[in-house]
Amino acid sequence: MVVNFKQRLNQLETLIGVVITLPCSETAEALSKLEFDWFWIDMEHGVLSLETVQLIMQATGDRCANLVRVPGNDSIWIKRVLDTGCDGIIVPHVMTPEEVKYALDACLYPPQGSRSVGSGRAQNYGMSSQEYLKTANEKIVVVLQIEHIDAVKNIESIIDVPGFDAIIVGPFDLSASMGLIGQVNHPDVQKAIGSVQEACLHKKIPIGIFTADTQNALSAKKAGFSLIGVGVDTMYLWRAAKQTLEEINSI
Repeated sequence: MVVNFKQRLNQLETLIGVVITLPCSETAEALSKLEFDWFWIDMEHGVLSLETVQLIMQATGDRCANLVRVPGNDSIWIKRVLDTGCDGIIVPHVMTPEEVKYALDACLYPPQGSRSVGSGRAQNYGMSSQEYLKTANEKIVVVLQIEHIDAVKNIESIIDVPGFDAIIVGPFDLSASMGLIGQVNHPDVQKAIGSVQEACLHKKIPIGIFTADTQNALSAKKAGFSLIGVGVDTMYLWRAAKQTLEEINSI
């Protein structure tokens, strides 16, 4: 677990991450040596199994923080993912304050929540269980993903629930929910994103966003987003290969 990631997040440092979807620990290991601040390990989309997620984290070590997007806001998935020893989770498609409370209850050990006690990698396979149990509630990072127009409308009541660490916007699903699928730069989509950002910044809540490329990442950074996901591992692969082929074939 990366010790200072949560502190840096709360201090609104700019933290640059990349989405990990490939079930290959070597790819993740290589990317982790490029000084990304965090990995967005994606179990909602793609083919990553829980075993592969753990292998990815073992390969990356403490070089960057590992946030796992769970398949859904489900207590069974949340506790299993947390037992892998990740730094935290991203909960997709959060729509209401009740869903926030459910996620937090699943993430936290009693008395703050109802997370059950296991002895996996997070607990050093039982060798550090008591130490982990004492500190896990404070160290785990919980990020809520806002990616539907109804969630935007509920943003004030969502962020009024105490206990989570950051909000991250999913612009592509948000655009789809507005009937503007894929049009993330459409004025109406940008207005919705701006309202989420304004609400979070007003309460000094870290706000993040997924961006597909450098230009949008720079725009997000300039606008005040601090938790920024830039691109996907597969995109970096094909873009580099495409550029190489184009350069060779142009001569």
